Amino acid sequence: MAETKEFREQGKEMVEYIAGYIDTIEKRPPLAQVEPGYLSKLIPNAAPQKPDKWEDIMKDVEKVIMPGVTHWHSPHFHAYFPTGNSFPAILGDMLSDVIGCIGFTWIASPACTELETIVMDWLGKAVGLPEEFLAEGNGKGGGVIQGTASEATLVAFLAAKMKRIRKELESQPDKDQYDILPKLVAYTSDQAHSSVMRASLIASIRMRSLPSDEENALRGNVLQKAIEEDKAKGLIPFFVCATLGTTAFCAFDNLTELGQICEKENIWMHVDAAYAGTAFLCPEFRYLLKGVKYATSFNFNPHKWMRINFDCSAMWVKDEDDLVHAFHVDPSYLKHKHQGAVKDFRHWQIPLGRRFRSLKLWFVLRMMGIEKLQEHVRKQVQLAHDFEKLVLSDSRFEIVGSVILGLVCFRLKESNEINEKLLKEINNSGKIHLVHSTEKETYFLRFAVCASSTEQKHVQYAWKIIQELTNSILNGIPPSN
Repeated sequence: MAETKEFREQGKEMVEYIAGYIDTIEKRPPLAQVEPGYLSKLIPNAAPQKPDKWEDIMKDVEKVIMPGVTHWHSPHFHAYFPTGNSFPAILGDMLSDVIGCIGFTWIASPACTELETIVMDWLGKAVGLPEEFLAEGNGKGGGVIQGTASEATLVAFLAAKMKRIRKELESQPDKDQYDILPKLVAYTSDQAHSSVMRASLIASIRMRSLPSDEENALRGNVLQKAIEEDKAKGLIPFFVCATLGTTAFCAFDNLTELGQICEKENIWMHVDAAYAGTAFLCPEFRYLLKGVKYATSFNFNPHKWMRINFDCSAMWVKDEDDLVHAFHVDPSYLKHKHQGAVKDFRHWQIPLGRRFRSLKLWFVLRMMGIEKLQEHVRKQVQLAHDFEKLVLSDSRFEIVGSVILGLVCFRLKESNEINEKLLKEINNSGKIHLVHSTEKETYFLRFAVCASSTEQKHVQYAWKIIQELTNSILNGIPPSN
């Protein structure tokens, strides 16, 4: 395809296909019903030498691709956490794709850098972050869009490492960074996402996983005890990752307690609010953000719950120099005349290149507005509470943990094996999709309100399926097809 005439025709057809897909998505099984290796039996083992016809490609989308798709935007998808989607975000990504800039420096595409700076300030204000995290004014803070929360955690971890090494070398000029590295130690909760521990593996720095309390939160007394133990061993505590909205339970670490200790001990506190951060658009949920003033960096994923397509992970720091000093490599071919007077986001991230991701954030904020996004959050939280009531109405089940946002953790009051069997039958049914987690050797199911199209009827339908399968399992009768 070389001409805009063909693109217009095929583009219109693709838009129609996309709209039709969204309109009929709940008719598809939410979990792909294929076996590993299915695709290799349906497509050739080498690329075509000459162009295939557009019509044949579109036929293969349904015949070959869609059977192997797990439909995350189906109202019957209740696994993991939400992943964002909206037509404004899709339009923004279309424009980003056609512009096709690689915005590693300001001069590489000034609008790419400046729009990101501005909309990250918009978003920071909208979720109630302290002014120190904003780029406007005379402060040194600001926001940047990373690919994922995993990247944001790693960036914060590496920046904290270099900041502490620089500080230690000030008082120990006869040492180098490789003398300091083996002594560094970081902390997180046993409820933290696996990406936090992976950051320590990538950096080859020890990290301690600290026990959470009965509410699955990391508390200050536990952190203080660990710090004192490690300092007595000659180690150097330098980083704490606190979580707001943990993966297993959507639990919340005590930022105030942790933050006061980090401030006293001169430790970088990073806050991972990947899922829960979108809820802070609503003032009634900002009590969960209490203590964020102590954070050095903060991150959440608009691509989870804020109707923005993957990837768009929002990260803020109070001092941009912490990132720039950690990642600054300045070859001559990247220098430009405005260097030093403007932001060059290549110094704020691990890769060099970056997409024009702020466009889709800008489109969503302008076309939907904060009020529509607040309505979306409140509706999904209410649907989670509706499901919670259904679970509590059946004495065979129990709630595990607290229902705060859009996640309900529950289980049968039976053995782990029975609960595991229930989940297997749920997913084998092809009607709804859930996943599980475990805590202290207790197996439980997670029901997340995910798709923006989820309504009360879908919650009730899911509960109906769960009850039917439960009846079959507890009565020893195999579920019917």
